[in-house]
Amino acid sequence: MYRLTTVLITLCTIFFTVLAAPLRLKGSATMSLEKRTTHTGEGTWFEVGTGACGYTDTDDDPIVAISADIYGSGGNCNQWIHITNTDNGQEAYGKTRDECESCGSTSLDMSPSLFEELSTLDTGEIPISWHFMNKDWSP
Repeated sequence: MYRLTTVLITLCTIFFTVLAAPLRLKGSATMSLEKRTTHTGEGTWFEVGTGACGYTDTDDDPIVAISADIYGSGGNCNQWIHITNTDNGQEAYGKTRDECESCGSTSLDMSPSLFEELSTLDTGEIPISWHFMNKDWSP
């Protein structure tokens, strides 16, 4: 009887340990964890119009297009991103409003006015680090 009780307690302990282990989820759960991550990539600029999020913006708006890998179904639309030019330390905030099909997974395409907060348009491409701000944050 003692052995059976010990085996049952051990099996229950293993079962509850497995249940308590974190899971790697797809979709929004993964993206919410990713928002805490600082990414590094390349920053470029583009002429703004109607973006994948469904809004029409102008080149004067601080707009960001994120890679198709991160865009997914648009769960980050209207979320602010903190961007740093790692060459000169300049910082700016941009709002996610579009998807960039040609961007690397951690690269960003920015409106001309946003890009100019970090460098000159003549530069064309800059090294950046960036992260998503909390959903309810705005400058």
